[in-house]
Amino acid sequence: MYNSDPKTLLRDVEASVIPVGTKVTLQKGEQASITQSLGGSYTVVVNGNMFRIEGRDADALGLEVVAKPVSTGGEVTQELLEKEIWNQLRSCYDPEIPVNVVDLGLIYDCHITPLSPGSHKVDVKMTLTAPGCGMGPVLAQDVQNKLLCIEGVDDVIVELVWDPPWNQQMMSEAAQLQLGLM
Repeated sequence: MYNSDPKTLLRDVEASVIPVGTKVTLQKGEQASITQSLGGSYTVVVNGNMFRIEGRDADALGLEVVAKPVSTGGEVTQELLEKEIWNQLRSCYDPEIPVNVVDLGLIYDCHITPLSPGSHKVDVKMTLTAPGCGMGPVLAQDVQNKLLCIEGVDDVIVELVWDPPWNQQMMSEAAQLQLGLM
């Protein structure tokens, strides 16, 4: 969670309505309270409604934009690449829940396929905590964007799947503890 005084938006900024995912423009001068800042995006409340603002737009909140190209640190081995992929997946957060998508149990499968020397395709199967969640495309895009930033990853396909249906027992113990479910 994030504890801060309301921020005055310094410019118009695109945001996604939580939980439906609809894109809207928040207006310069509106007051935004940051409720969560995880994985490079911000969950804010404006006029009683919740929105997600991407990290690339942090300047609209008066914050520094931090762009981090992800490098595996030299030669791209399968083992190193897989480790970095899982690190990046752990940097993706549901905007309503302060737990990453891996610990929430939303990632069902991650498969790496070599395309050519130093180039790989990553196929991810993931689900959502609820099938009707409008944030699904936003979360899938977040996963795709973060994986495409990794050196040696040139193609990413993220598929939303519903079988098996997600349930709370799919969360890691740490996530269950953090959310008070244990």
